[in-house]
Amino acid sequence: MNKHLTFLSALAIAAGLNLNAQNANRLTVQTNKIGAEIQPTMYGHFFEDINFGADGGLYAELVKNRSFEFPQNLMGWDTFGNVTLQDDGPFERNPHYVRLAAPGHPHKRTGIENEGFFGIGIKSGEPYRFTVWARGENQKIRVELIDNASMGETQVITAKDLNINSKEWKKYQVVLTPNVTFAKAHLRIFLDSPGTVDLEHVSLFPVNTWKNRENGLRKDLVQALADTKPGVFRFPGGCIVEGTDIDDRYQWKNSVGPVENRPLNSNRWEYTFPHRFYPDYFQSYGMGFFELFLLAEDLGAEPLPVVNCGLACQYQNNSPEAHVKVEDLGSYIQDALDLIEFANGDTNTKWGKLRADMGHPDPFNLKFIGVGNEQWGPEYPERLKPFVEAIRKAYPDIKIIGSSGPNSEGKDFDYLWPEMKKLKVDLVDEHFYRPEDWFLKSGSRYDNYDRKGPKVFAGEYACHGRGKKWNHFHASLLEAAFLTGVERNADVVHMATYAPLLAHVEGWQWRPDLIWFDNLRSVRTCSWYVQSIYGHNAGSNVVPLTMDKKPVSGQEGQNGLFASAVWDEPTQSYIVKVVNTSDKAQQLNVEFAGMKKSFQLTDGKCITLHCDNPDAENTLDEPDRIVPKETSIGIEGNTLDTQIGPMTFAVYKFVKSKK
Repeated sequence: MNKHLTFLSALAIAAGLNLNAQNANRLTVQTNKIGAEIQPTMYGHFFEDINFGADGGLYAELVKNRSFEFPQNLMGWDTFGNVTLQDDGPFERNPHYVRLAAPGHPHKRTGIENEGFFGIGIKSGEPYRFTVWARGENQKIRVELIDNASMGETQVITAKDLNINSKEWKKYQVVLTPNVTFAKAHLRIFLDSPGTVDLEHVSLFPVNTWKNRENGLRKDLVQALADTKPGVFRFPGGCIVEGTDIDDRYQWKNSVGPVENRPLNSNRWEYTFPHRFYPDYFQSYGMGFFELFLLAEDLGAEPLPVVNCGLACQYQNNSPEAHVKVEDLGSYIQDALDLIEFANGDTNTKWGKLRADMGHPDPFNLKFIGVGNEQWGPEYPERLKPFVEAIRKAYPDIKIIGSSGPNSEGKDFDYLWPEMKKLKVDLVDEHFYRPEDWFLKSGSRYDNYDRKGPKVFAGEYACHGRGKKWNHFHASLLEAAFLTGVERNADVVHMATYAPLLAHVEGWQWRPDLIWFDNLRSVRTCSWYVQSIYGHNAGSNVVPLTMDKKPVSGQEGQNGLFASAVWDEPTQSYIVKVVNTSDKAQQLNVEFAGMKKSFQLTDGKCITLHCDNPDAENTLDEPDRIVPKETSIGIEGNTLDTQIGPMTFAVYKFVKSKK
């Protein structure tokens, strides 16, 4: 009886397997047709100072308005006792400083207190470097990190005295090491002597910045960038390249040289959204172009700086008077040429020497430059043209990136693409913040692009759920689906970067964003994991993958599947990416066709990203709620029979080896 049941069970299992095989989605990978090269720049990052992404974020400075140059000079500071603001300081472009003098009574105190960026985050046992430019003869200040809302016996977390001993301006430093972790500390400075002290450029950094650099970057945020294995790093924006007014544009020359003398700049994201208004949001330029080039080098990514083309933000300025006339673009074009010299020039050139003086005598090997951001209309190509001519003449090897405007299709897009072809730019920057249905319909977006025209830089993309503008899993799943089409068309698309990159949970203007953080913690979103999976499995060349001889791009009859395949030369592997956007599991039959009989596929592994709840997201309190899982997977001969779960992004990787 038992033998009979076992036999029937075996028949049932076999029948089920046959049924699954019959109903499987049959994908064919043509292993013998190595296609277009996948550019090393394919997946990367785009940085813009939005959502407190620089000051208060990636830039590790913990003091807000450190040089007293905000339009309201003491914004971010509380003062007490005898404090006066002066404007004849040692730094020409940051002339303001504060003078601390005796309060006039032996039991009163003079000092200043800084609130930081939504507080100052400190960690127990970690050293923090306080620096200040000061002058005063035989004077003393007391530097404290405090909990000014403390209900305990003392507000003081840690403190040290600092002697000021020169009538000339001089830089001083002291290291503070708290014994508690606290997200909302303040920095307090007391005058602790009977005379007068002048203070300028009051600064506090973690000692343990990225690579332990002074004037450095926040370590956990840089690590999150590095861990995606990015191939390109675009900066500094974005709309801040344009500026609300032309005078507010990001000017790279103001962001280099001694950090104490880099002038403050307005940030258009301070006031763009009245419902998310931050009147204390400015750009200190502390993390300037030198630091951004250095970061790109650290990440192993190609730097891609963007310069202003003579147009202010067209959303906020529609009148011709707001923009620079074509005949007056000379200094703007020279800024672009000088930027290339700063990045690549010999140390005997003006700007190459400045780079060397800042600590990097070797060139940054810049290969790309963007001109303009999200401009549209005839005013853009007529201004872009003289930039192209000048750059081509001076630096013919530099690749120039133009723009197709702020939309992924429509009148402006249709106008600008032919204009970019006429100007023979090397790449065209496309932006698309679009809802779920757009991403579901756009898997074949690049299948029919002109193979002989400029290449594509998908410079800003993100799935914005309808009524769900947060980093929920379903949005990231559709981004993964869309990227299969990007990968399949690697001969056309050379770069893709999600946007925006960073957001402080208490200071955001725009969402969704790739990485969220507070003063102490950071979280990698589901979209970050999609970027990381693609970055670590980019491959060397495209190989054809089809279903019924058609690309797998979510077409009718493809059961919500999107797929692409690549060959990775360094690991001798085939990598297949499949995204199941449906709410049902799908059987897959993946045939690796065309392989010579002397070779076989081995060492299979499968990476999956999945969540049962499409609205779920990773948070600071639950950072690992949705993360990829890696397992081993077998293969019979050259055919993979497997099942992909509902709402799942899966990567299958097999090594090609000799039998």
